[in-house]
Amino acid sequence: MSLGDPKLWSQLAQAHEMPRGPAQIAAVERLMRQVDAAGEAQLAFAVRMLATAAYRLGGEPAKSFVTFSWCLADYDRNPQPYHERHRHSLLWQFKWMVNGLTSFPEVPLDRAYAVLDDMERRYRDGGHSLQAVYKCRHRVARHIGAADEAAHWYRLWTTTPRDDLSDCAGCDPSSQAHYLAEVGDDEAAIALAEPVLAGELSCTEQPHGILTSLLLPYLRSGRREAARDAHRQAYRRVRGNLADLWDIGEHVEFCALTGNEARGLELVERHLEWLDRAPSPSAAMDFAAASALLLRRLDRAGHGGLTVHRRGHGDRPAADVPVARLATELAELATAIAARFDARNGTDAQSRWVERRMAREPIGPHLPLSATARRGVAATARRDVAATAARATPGPATSESATSEAVTAEAGTTGAAAPAEPDLRRPAPSEVPADAGPAELLRLAEEAWRTVRRDHFDAVLHAFDERFGAQDLPPDVAGRRLALRAVQRYAAEDPAGAREAGRAAIELFRRVPDPVRERIAAGRLGLQLCRDGAADEGLPLLEESVAFLAEHGTPAERADGYDRLGLALVELERFAEAYEALDRAGVEAAADGDPYQVVRVGLHLGRCRELLDRPRDERAARGRALLDLARELDLPEYRAAAAVLYARALADPAEAVPALDEAVSLADGEQLLQARIARGRALLAAGRPDAAVDDFVESVALCAERGLTEPAAFLRWELAEAYRHAERLLDAAEAAEEAVAELDKLGFQGDADRCRHLLANVYVGLGEDDLALALLDELAGNLDGPDNLGARGQVTEEAGELLYRGDRDGQAARRFAAAAESYRLAGLPLDELRARRREVDARYWAGETAESLAAVERADALAGRLSGEIADEPGTVWERAMLDHSAARALYGDERVEAALERLAGVPERLREIQAFGEAAQVELFVGEVLLRLDRPAEAEALLRRVLGGLPAESQPVRRAAWLLAQALAALGRTGEADALRAEHDLADDE
Repeated sequence: MSLGDPKLWSQLAQAHEMPRGPAQIAAVERLMRQVDAAGEAQLAFAVRMLATAAYRLGGEPAKSFVTFSWCLADYDRNPQPYHERHRHSLLWQFKWMVNGLTSFPEVPLDRAYAVLDDMERRYRDGGHSLQAVYKCRHRVARHIGAADEAAHWYRLWTTTPRDDLSDCAGCDPSSQAHYLAEVGDDEAAIALAEPVLAGELSCTEQPHGILTSLLLPYLRSGRREAARDAHRQAYRRVRGNLADLWDIGEHVEFCALTGNEARGLELVERHLEWLDRAPSPSAAMDFAAASALLLRRLDRAGHGGLTVHRRGHGDRPAADVPVARLATELAELATAIAARFDARNGTDAQSRWVERRMAREPIGPHLPLSATARRGVAATARRDVAATAARATPGPATSESATSEAVTAEAGTTGAAAPAEPDLRRPAPSEVPADAGPAELLRLAEEAWRTVRRDHFDAVLHAFDERFGAQDLPPDVAGRRLALRAVQRYAAEDPAGAREAGRAAIELFRRVPDPVRERIAAGRLGLQLCRDGAADEGLPLLEESVAFLAEHGTPAERADGYDRLGLALVELERFAEAYEALDRAGVEAAADGDPYQVVRVGLHLGRCRELLDRPRDERAARGRALLDLARELDLPEYRAAAAVLYARALADPAEAVPALDEAVSLADGEQLLQARIARGRALLAAGRPDAAVDDFVESVALCAERGLTEPAAFLRWELAEAYRHAERLLDAAEAAEEAVAELDKLGFQGDADRCRHLLANVYVGLGEDDLALALLDELAGNLDGPDNLGARGQVTEEAGELLYRGDRDGQAARRFAAAAESYRLAGLPLDELRARRREVDARYWAGETAESLAAVERADALAGRLSGEIADEPGTVWERAMLDHSAARALYGDERVEAALERLAGVPERLREIQAFGEAAQVELFVGEVLLRLDRPAEAEALLRRVLGGLPAESQPVRRAAWLLAQALAALGRTGEADALRAEHDLADDE
């Protein structure tokens, strides 16, 4: 019998390789139409078997009833040999049908029982265990609320021996744990499930299925950290799959029961539109009930006015729906679906379940889900702003905790705080002289500012205002008070108030006249204006001030003038000019001899040296001197800043950590943030990622509290790196996802893409290959400019490698071909050669023999064009040798065995010349295999014996070499030697 059109079979194989979801369903439906038009009976059956699985796993199980019924009828009506090859899968799919039929209230209950009876008959006739049948009967009994019957079938299910039609070793305990949790036996559920989690599961439903089953048992038994980790790990696996809407409802409920309403609200908003295309009414009912529970809790907490964005569907336009109204709508939806089930079943079990679900109360206190989250009072305005921003950048990698932090942060996290008034109400301390006049108090305030005593500065000015604020003061005294008020206002983040006071002070000094103080005040105003984005006005004021003070000021006044000019030029990123000004400031400060001014100017100069990337040894020496002076003065603020400067100049990050410990212990506010960032980076560079994590976590939290959105985004990226190096991959994924979302929102696409690349590698480490593949493909699409061709080739090749390792060889081959083309356009011939060689291998293993040989021709043509120095480089020699190996395999697969042997001539020698001994042995093993195929066992024996003798005893190729050598010996009639070799290496005859 003809197998049919090879192209259609190839399309079927490709559809098998596709990830589950809408794309696979569309491909299968398109193929069904082509197969039916071609009249291919065997293909028609095979594609519908695949369609049943695609529908069930891709979120459209209602369609699976049709394809399953078609296959079952075809199997019964016209038995063919190919039917038997699918018999096991057909019997397996009965379980899906029973479960699916109980998910649709429009299907009569007796139809589900009829399918169950047919399933049991076929299992009995085939001599199979009824374990899976009992599981299905238990599920139907639970659905209709027959508790005793459900318990009866549960006992049979769990005591009947398993066989190859039983659900896998992960899914069976998961379902059992879910039932035990439902009847309140949490300890038994955990005991049953946890051994499964200790093993390695390859099932597509695990481990997220069993972790979801354990959410409530973990919570109710006090295992709160385990509950948190189960939620974080499991939700990640289901969040992108419509078929898992029921499980997503379980995670929404978990958020409602753990005080994480903000996180739950994100989940509801992200998946709300799935209700319009829910995989089944039962899944819609579960998600709606869980969402109603969460939204009701928000409403009762006073946040019913918050809105959830609901996308348009059909005649319904997109809209922002208030939480209170949406809670009512979803509760009504869940109740209505439950009533339909109960009408079908003749019970009230589903209605009672929905009511209980929507009335549940929290279990224990708030359970933080994110290391960087701050628990506090929810703020409606902050939530509205954060939700609007989050909706501006939808996508699969949208941050799952950024909005939560906005809701729960103690401090505002969506923008800068309003300017604060200086606290002028504090009583003056006793050291403020009671008999001091206005001029003396102003002198004391200026002295306090110079010597970095901020509290005393405010206290003296408070005393001044209390004693003399209402008096009509002379212009010089009033001008000095206004100049100091400008300093106070700017320190209190009130730039408008600072500018107003500064301009008034200048006018008063001009009236006195006091040109020195006038120019000092003008210089301060100029620096403020430059910092506030008004450099066109501010820089001339500064330059005039510096020029005047250079001629008329004291060394201290000149130092301050140059210092202000340098700081303004740093603000304008004119670093070389800034350095000149700050260097002049340092000279003047040294001449004056004021140690406070020396440290202050030295810190500014040190920062400028960093920005100019001056030599490390120069920066370290000056930083150490500054730190020593700051210690002598006992100035915590200056000590912390000097310690950070010194530490960042050191080449050895381990040596920098003690200085940064000092900085963290002394710093506060912005300084503390900088110190923690620096220490986190040093610890990471020193190979202590676990310790670095704490600093990055705290840095992100500090940024969130201060409304520093942009720095927080970049710090989340660094936090993700620290988590990755600490092998905390789940945390790394969440931090990187948040960073990508924020960087995208802020418009830093290049940085977001680099973080995506990190995230893709983390996904690979977590075994989330489909997520990694989607990110790599997205990256390749983003890297579409002529300057990014090499990078696009790299990420496309990485996607190919991921597919190749997952035995999705046809898809891998296409990625390798695309990578090669990107490398060609980028002018990277050696990278192109590697990608084309890998295409050869992938097409060979995909069974695409002709395409593999065509790829060989393309790679050979490229290799022939390599000349000059690049041709003799070890990397090129290696690539050409391995291309010969791949080409020989392709020829061998095409039954051109002699040509394969010719292609391998001299390859091991070339590899050994560049000391690639492992690859040389690998090629020689293949030569031995080819010689055996050509019936040349004597030559094969000599070669293979030499190879086996040269391999390390524990190396991976030893067994392969021994097996091939045994084959050669047997072919030479030396069976005793062959048997002894097999026994020595514990080889089976057919290995």
